[in-house]
Amino acid sequence: MTTTTTPTTTSSHRSIAAALLARRGTVYLPTHAGQPTVDTLAGVALLDADLLDRGYLMSAELRQAMAALDVTTLTAQGRALLADIDHALGADRPHVPLFRNFPQSTPCDTLAFYTDRVLAVLLQAPEQPCVLCGSDSTVHAISPCAHLICHACFDGSDISACPICHRSIDANDPFLRPQRPRRASGTDRGLPHRLRVLSHGGDHTARTADAGHELTTLLSRPTALSPQDTDHLSLLLEARNRRDLSWLPETIPGRETKARTLSWLLADPTAYDVTLPAAAARINTATDVLRLLAVRSGGDAGLIAIPFTAVPRPLRRALLSILDNLDTSLVAEDMRRHSKPWKQAAERLHPFEHTNRFPKAALAFAALRGFRLTGDTLSTRLSNTASGIPAATAAGSKVLITSWAAEVEGALTRSDILRALTLLAQRPGELLRRLDHLLRTADDADMVFSALVQAAPRVAPAVLLSALGEIRSRTRKGTERVFFPKGGNAKAHIVADQRAPLTANVVERAEAILTGEILNRAGKLEHVELAVVDAALDGVIAPFAERTASRALVTLPRGSELPVPAGRTIRLFLHWMESDTSGRTDLDLSTALYNANWQHVGTCDYTNLRFARAAAVHSGDLTSAPAPQGASEFVDLDLEQLAAAGVRYLVASVYSFNNVAFDDLGEAFAGLMLRDEPGTTGEVFDARQVEQRFDLTGQARASVPMVIDVAARTMRWLDVAQGVTGTHHAVHRYADDLATLGQGLTNLFTSGARVGLGELATWQAAARADAVIVRHTDGSHSTYRRRTGETTTAFASRLGTPATDDAPDLDITQATLTFLLRGDITLPGNSEVFALHPAGLDTAHVRLMTASDIATSLG
Repeated sequence: MTTTTTPTTTSSHRSIAAALLARRGTVYLPTHAGQPTVDTLAGVALLDADLLDRGYLMSAELRQAMAALDVTTLTAQGRALLADIDHALGADRPHVPLFRNFPQSTPCDTLAFYTDRVLAVLLQAPEQPCVLCGSDSTVHAISPCAHLICHACFDGSDISACPICHRSIDANDPFLRPQRPRRASGTDRGLPHRLRVLSHGGDHTARTADAGHELTTLLSRPTALSPQDTDHLSLLLEARNRRDLSWLPETIPGRETKARTLSWLLADPTAYDVTLPAAAARINTATDVLRLLAVRSGGDAGLIAIPFTAVPRPLRRALLSILDNLDTSLVAEDMRRHSKPWKQAAERLHPFEHTNRFPKAALAFAALRGFRLTGDTLSTRLSNTASGIPAATAAGSKVLITSWAAEVEGALTRSDILRALTLLAQRPGELLRRLDHLLRTADDADMVFSALVQAAPRVAPAVLLSALGEIRSRTRKGTERVFFPKGGNAKAHIVADQRAPLTANVVERAEAILTGEILNRAGKLEHVELAVVDAALDGVIAPFAERTASRALVTLPRGSELPVPAGRTIRLFLHWMESDTSGRTDLDLSTALYNANWQHVGTCDYTNLRFARAAAVHSGDLTSAPAPQGASEFVDLDLEQLAAAGVRYLVASVYSFNNVAFDDLGEAFAGLMLRDEPGTTGEVFDARQVEQRFDLTGQARASVPMVIDVAARTMRWLDVAQGVTGTHHAVHRYADDLATLGQGLTNLFTSGARVGLGELATWQAAARADAVIVRHTDGSHSTYRRRTGETTTAFASRLGTPATDDAPDLDITQATLTFLLRGDITLPGNSEVFALHPAGLDTAHVRLMTASDIATSLG
C-alpha cells in the first residue's frame, strides 16, 4: 500500500499561524539572513504603527527578524499578520451604524423620531409636498424598499439605511451621502488594557514544534475544551499524518477531545490498517463509541442533536468488537444513560446481524431496546449469552441488566448510606457530586468523611473544585440554586433552594479535606524558590463549563469580574451578517438598567435611543444585514451619568428580534471597547480600543454577555444564553427575566460557590514555593516566607493577610512561578506564568499557562 501524507496547504499554515498567535502571541517568519535596508526598515516602522493601532507591539527580537526579510516577504508576512489580528478584533468588517455621527447625532426624542417615520409611511405621496416639512420636489422613493423619503427631513449624510424601515438600501441610492470616515486623534486614544507584545517564535520548523506542543497540551486536558480550543485542535490535527502516530498519546483523558481526535483519525478509510487498532486501544467505555459516532456524523461530542450517518463495514465491526470486549453491565448502563442516541446508533451498527461474533454487544442493545424473547434463534442466542453474565437475566420475555446507578438510587431512597457509600467508592467522582446529599442525610457524618478522604485523591480537578465551591457555601440557607444544564448553549437555570443548610462544623471538615487534597496535589508539581500572585486575580473565576464558552479575544472564565479603568467610557458593539438560509435578520443590541434592589428603571435600545440624556446612547436600529456589508449597532455608556440617574446594575444583551438562531447567520459577534474621555472622538469602531470581542453562536436567540456594576465600576462576564419563546424578542419584554438572571448569577459568583482563580494561584504558590510575593491592586506588595515547621495549609492561609515577613533581598523579577493580571514583569527564561493579559511577556521564552492549565495541572 502506498504511504500517504496528510496534505498541508498555505491556507492551513496560515490558520495554524493564527492559532499560535492567539494561544502564544508568537509570530513565525521564514529564515532570511539578509541585512536591513532602508525600504525594509521603513516597512517595519509602518507595520509597527499599524500594529499599535490595533493594540499590539513587536518585541525587539521580532522587529529585528522582520527587518532582515526582503521587501516582498515582509509585505506578505505583515499583511497576513494584520489580517489575523483584524479578524480576532472584529476589525475586518465594516462598522457603519444607522446614525453615522453617533453618538452626537442620535435623536434625543425617540418617540418623535418614530412618529415622523409613521407619518411618512401613512401619508407621504409621490410628487406631493412632504407631509412633515411641506417642501416641494424633495420626496423620492429609495431602493429597494421603495419608501418615500424627504431628503430635507432625513439627512442622508448621517443616516446609513432607510429612515423608515431601517433596512439596508442600495449603496448607490442618491439619498445616501456618506462623508469620509472620521480619523481618530492619536493624542486622544489611550493604550488598551489588553495591550500585547508579539514575540518572535522562530522559523517554520519552530512553528511545527510549537504546534505539536499545543496539540499535546490540548490532548492532555481532562476537561471538555472550549469552542475556541476545539477549533485549534482541528487545525492542529489537520497538520498531522495519520500513518505516523508517534505524536498520539496512549491515553486522551478528555472524553470529548478523544472523540474528536479519533474521528479525525478514522476519517480516511485507506489508513484503517493503522488507525483502527490505534483507535480501539484508546476506547474504554461505550460512551466513547457513541461520541465517536456522533462526531464523525457531524454532530456534537457532548451528544446533543446527533444526525448519525452510515458507518463503513470495517469500522462497524471494529466498534461492535470494542463493545463486546467491555464489561457488559457498564455498556448497558452507558446505553441507558443515552438511550435515544444509542437507539439511533443501533440502526447504523446492525448489532443483531453479528450475534455470533459479538454476542455481548448484541445483548446490551437488546436490553436497551426492550427486545422481546420469543424463542427464535436470536432469542436463544441472547438468553445463552445472558446466562454467562452475572448482572444479566433473560427471565420471561425481556433481557434485564442490573444498573449500578439504580442500586445507588435505591440505597439512597432507603437511607442506606453505608451501602450507598460502598457503591459510590467504586466511582469517586459520583461520591463527590453527591457529597452534599450524603452529608444532609447521613446520621453519622464520620463515615461520609472517611469515604471522602479515600475518594478525593482519585477524582478529576474539575470535580474536586466544583465540590469544594458547592460545599463551602452551604452553611446558610440559600434562596436560589443555579444550574448550567448540559446543552449546545450556556443556559443558566435558577430554582428555589429547598435544601436545609449544613452545620458549620460539617462544612469546615469537608472544606479542609478538599482543600488539603488540592494543596497535596499542587505540592507534587515542580518546586520553585519564589512565586508571585496578583491579588487582582481574586475576581477571576476558575474555569467551568468551558464547552459552551464563547470564542473570545480574551479568554475570561464565566463569572469573572474585572474593574473598568478610571477615566474610560464603555462602548458596546454588535455586528452581524445574514446568510442565504437566515433571510432578513434583525439583531438588537440592548441594555436593561436596574437600581440597587434590581428594580427595572429603564432601557437603552431601539425603543429608547437615549437614557438620561447621554448616560446611555444607542446608535440606532438596523433591521437587516445583507452580505457583504452586514450591519453594526453600538451603545455608549457613561458610568458617572448612569450612577447619577440612579442606575446600579446594567445588563447587556443581544436579541434576535425575528427569532433567527445565531448559528443560521453568516456571522455574528459582539464586544466592548473602552473609550477615552472626555470629548471622545474618532471612528465609531476603533480596533485599538477593543477590550473584548466574542462570537454569537449556537441555536440561541438571545445572549447575555455581561453585567456592569455601575457603582463599583466593574464588569462581570456572564456569557450565557437566555431562553426565549415566540418572536419579536426585545429587552423590554424580558426585563424581569434579566433581573432574575443578573441577580441570581451575581449572587452565585459572589457567594464562594465557585472557586476563584486567585485562590488556585495562592494554593499553588503556597504548595510549591519557599517564598511568595503578593502584589496588591494599589501597586504595593507583601512578602511571605515559609517558616520553619510551617505546614502548607498554614502557609497558604497567611498569604494575602497582614502576617507578612521581612524579605528585602527578594527580587520579583527572579520569580519562576507567577500568576498575574498583566504580564508586566520581566521574568527568567522557562518560567511558568499565567497572565490574563500577557502584555509585555516574551511568550517565546516563558511557559505561558491558561486558566484551564492551572486547574488541570492538579490532575
